[in-house]
Amino acid sequence: MTRILVVDDEPDLCEILCFNLESEGYETQRAFSAEEALACFDNGQHYDLLLLDVMMDSMSGFDLAKHLRSNGNQIPIVFLTAKSSEVDMLDGFDCGADDYITKPFSFPAILARIKAVLRRTSDSNGMKDGILKYEGLEVDIPRKSVIVDGQPVMLTKKEFLILSLLLQHHGDHFSRQQIIDTVWDDDTYVSERSVDVHIARLRKKIGSYADMIVNHSGFGYVFVTE
Repeated sequence: MTRILVVDDEPDLCEILCFNLESEGYETQRAFSAEEALACFDNGQHYDLLLLDVMMDSMSGFDLAKHLRSNGNQIPIVFLTAKSSEVDMLDGFDCGADDYITKPFSFPAILARIKAVLRRTSDSNGMKDGILKYEGLEVDIPRKSVIVDGQPVMLTKKEFLILSLLLQHHGDHFSRQQIIDTVWDDDTYVSERSVDVHIARLRKKIGSYADMIVNHSGFGYVFVTE
């Protein structure tokens, strides 16, 4: 499920945005300041998109975006702000924004822009028509199939979901607990050791691409492409 972090110092607006996004099938989390949002990232939380106000006390949305980009975080950022001048908009894109929406706004317009950004950034992460590719490794999300150097490979459901997660977000680290929260969608207790076992089996099945899945101590698993 696509996760969106909504950051705005107006709690009522935050609640309205989250309610509408959740009604559309997105998972949301609220933050009422840039500092609170930054703490979410520092705690290892992963999101697919950041919906970000600009004018907030202490740290502004622009400052948060600059901080994330300077630390290599390429999360799609959509600014939602009352700052509507051309200079402000250019500043937003200079900070690394993927889109810039000015208030007042309609939710259908926001939703359309969010979908466009997610579609655009998914393509840039190697996905096209639901297919993830890296060199000879191909993961077909709709058909739940995997091809390695031209040969089909049979994965279990959990192995498939882990590979899809790491490949789509290549370069991003995922802790064992984040993988559990994303891949195991029931209430069954799963140990972190189980994640290691599944990844060990996955590595054996993807052959020459096994070394692309790396565990960096203290950070988690990552699919490296460089």
